Amino acid sequence: MPDPSRLRESTEIVVPCDALDGMRDELESEFVVTVFTANTHCRIIGSPVEIKAVNDYLARHGVFLP
Repeated sequence: MPDPSRLRESTEIVVPCDALDGMRDELESEFVVTVFTANTHCRIIGSPVEIKAVNDYLARHGVFLP
């Protein structure tokens, strides 16, 4: 059985919500993802293919993930 933490890494991105300023609506309209807000952090959840595309999109817009 796969390790749940490895699956989570490929299906979600967690970033500070202020990193998504001005991009959240575009993310949800351009990609098949859901953005949840929890306090100061946002979780972007989607399929592994969509998460990879979102990761690339964020990098192009100056949001770098650890």
